Amino acid sequence: MQKRKLGNSNLEVSALGLGCMGMSFSYGPPKDTREMIALIRAAVDRGVTFFDTAEVYGPFTNETLLGEALEPVRGQVVIATKFGFQMKPDGSAGFIGLNSRPEQIRKVADASLQRLRTGIIDLFYQHRVDPEVPIEDVAGAVKDLIAAGKVRHFGLSEAGARTIRRAHAVLPVTALQSEYSLWFRRLEAEIIPTLEELGIGLVPFSPLGKGFLAGRMDNKTEIPSNDFRSTLPRYTPEARRANQAIIDLLKRIGGEKGATPAQIALAWVLAQKPWFVPIFGTTKLARLDENLGALSIHLSAEDLRTIGEAASAIEIVGERYPPHVEAMTGL
Repeated sequence: MQKRKLGNSNLEVSALGLGCMGMSFSYGPPKDTREMIALIRAAVDRGVTFFDTAEVYGPFTNETLLGEALEPVRGQVVIATKFGFQMKPDGSAGFIGLNSRPEQIRKVADASLQRLRTGIIDLFYQHRVDPEVPIEDVAGAVKDLIAAGKVRHFGLSEAGARTIRRAHAVLPVTALQSEYSLWFRRLEAEIIPTLEELGIGLVPFSPLGKGFLAGRMDNKTEIPSNDFRSTLPRYTPEARRANQAIIDLLKRIGGEKGATPAQIALAWVLAQKPWFVPIFGTTKLARLDENLGALSIHLSAEDLRTIGEAASAIEIVGERYPPHVEAMTGL
């Protein structure tokens, strides 16, 4: 398995990580626990060392799943989890707002440690920037957790450049996790140059466009109401019909390389910078193997130029999130 370091930190992980959210949350009913444990351990057997979760996934159940699955191999893997949402009092799915107050961060860290069955969180992200709490206070709280031996590295998710700089001035930010793919490239204007300047790694989530870029979905695909993609403007039947152009591009390049659309989409992200570590999600062993196959795909400078120019010429239809969700990001 190829390894990469996140920015200037000493945090080395597999070049592709496994995002585990969909095993418990967002993409329909939670999957069978035994099957998901087997899948996570299969990923470890294949050399994956980077696993992503969050307290809000479930809520709580995804961390519990990872804790059980990874406990026997804890010394071989890096676990990233997140704080920043205020859960519903009854523990049901969803959240009631943002909460990154220092006392809440400490509370979440202790609870996550218990669920993850570990003594330390390798990478602790603020899930979304809380406008009610200065980012300096957030960084200070995580700095205290690092001093206490409960956290190793500090991360941000979907934060803007100014927030990244302010946080980094208090506590070095190891990684930013944000959406980035061939059909969502907003980070290229300001965020990626900022990360490169500061020596911060990028962990692109949804590198396959929440599944669309794998090329197995079209405008006729039924999306169940309990799949959160049914609420996304980019996933309406009309948008999916228009956005097939990006799939056609991936299939054309894949045909030339003997690769699937998913493998080309992942290979493109991997080729952008050596400090990018994309995390993909899956609940199927065959898709795990397919996605890891992206590591063997070589895209030349000419290939990257061709793909980049062709993708830039395609007008992607539909926003990635509804307005109230997009408003919680700093991008």
